[in-house]
Amino acid sequence: MNPHALKKTGPGLLHRVTELAREPVPMRVDGQAITALAGDTVLTAMLTHGAVLRQSDFSLEPRAGFCLMGACQDCWVGTEDGQRLRACATPVSPGLSVLTRRPQGPT
Repeated sequence: MNPHALKKTGPGLLHRVTELAREPVPMRVDGQAITALAGDTVLTAMLTHGAVLRQSDFSLEPRAGFCLMGACQDCWVGTEDGQRLRACATPVSPGLSVLTRRPQGPT
């Protein structure tokens, strides 16, 4: 086997190839528990567990971020307490609970 071959480490769009021994950080996405690693951004944590970061605000189509460095506006996600976070620039924290779409309710 090729020692440089990519090892799939999860079901997501992104796959870890190194630094697998960092401290685990528990968080939630749409109510589902996931485990990130210390030092991950919210975007990295979410895309190592799935292929979608959020739904578009305009078409409800799935989005996975665009520039991945905080220059576009494609990675905004919300928290259960109503905060908006730029997923590519926000580090994970224990107990963080992220929503991939805006809560439904009266406007």
